[in-house]
Amino acid sequence: MSAPQPSAASAAASDRDGPPAPRRARLGRPVPDEAGVVGVLVLLVLGVGLLQPDFLQTGNLLTTAHNSVYVGLMACGMVFALAMREVDLSVGGVYAMGVVVGALLIRDGMSTWLAVLVVLALSAFVGAVNGAVTTYLRLPSFIVTLATSMLLRGVGLALAEGKQITDLPQDDAFFRVLGGEEFLGAPNAVWVFGAAVVALTVLFTRTRFGARVRAIGSNPEAAEFGGLPVTRTRIAALALSGLMAGLAAVLALAFFIAGDPTIGQGYELTAIAAAIIGGTPLKGGSGSVIGAAAGTLILGVVTAALVFFEVPINWTTFATGGVILVAVGAAPLVRRVRDLRATRDPRAVRDPRPVDGDGRSPGRKP
Repeated sequence: MSAPQPSAASAAASDRDGPPAPRRARLGRPVPDEAGVVGVLVLLVLGVGLLQPDFLQTGNLLTTAHNSVYVGLMACGMVFALAMREVDLSVGGVYAMGVVVGALLIRDGMSTWLAVLVVLALSAFVGAVNGAVTTYLRLPSFIVTLATSMLLRGVGLALAEGKQITDLPQDDAFFRVLGGEEFLGAPNAVWVFGAAVVALTVLFTRTRFGARVRAIGSNPEAAEFGGLPVTRTRIAALALSGLMAGLAAVLALAFFIAGDPTIGQGYELTAIAAAIIGGTPLKGGSGSVIGAAAGTLILGVVTAALVFFEVPINWTTFATGGVILVAVGAAPLVRRVRDLRATRDPRAVRDPRPVDGDGRSPGRKP
């Protein structure tokens, strides 16, 4: 029995409409930018663990994560500044000043939790001042925040009279909860860090504020021409960066139970490096809070691994700098290879002709 032949009407319609447009190939969901840096972190931990099995002990991994919390919070806040083409070098000074101010307030009798609120508010205010000066005086944020950092460190040294502030009530609930207690086997400071990463990720990727930060970083002139509140957003972004440094200061004060005015030397540069390793470019327009957290953990793992390999302390800074250089240099290379593979993927080949809703080329006559 022969197959049924198409009717003349259907044949005419097929001839009129031309051959059906090829289906648009659907590519798989793109791999997130954070996947690369998280993968490097996992491979680094496993690699060190193969050579030094004790490194993989739960206690050591939690200690490494705890030591990375302070810079990690600064790096996550730094993502918002870098995404707007700004650099916040004041976070180290805010961190040191926050520790000193909090210690002084608690020593002089203020409620510890009220002192925490004062430190957080003061830190956010300093960040907002940085943003206002940068915006209204049209000065580079690099210079403004560098000057602020030096100013804050000087204030901290003066308030502490150049020495550590001790004699704090160690039995206070603040020091127990945030300094020594654990939840599900992990220090509470690590949980605070994790919660901050989740909250900042949502803020950066799922809110109007985050969209404005990325838009302004991509093209400040176009954003201003389009009516976005550039000034207000810049001030808010730098205030958020200061707030994260203040939160790091609160956790450090709870853990060390002392106010050291010299604490946090070089933390601002490490935070910037961690954010860049995590996929936040200096050119602005994009960023990753999760990547910044992973970048911080990579640096923390390297520091801990050097101890296990008994590398002399004089070479620790050298090795850490080398890792930062390699990681920052490898990031654009990985993205370039990924983009090249995407362009060569045969599944990405599409019909060059535009296709309208009913699957026909709009250039053909009906």
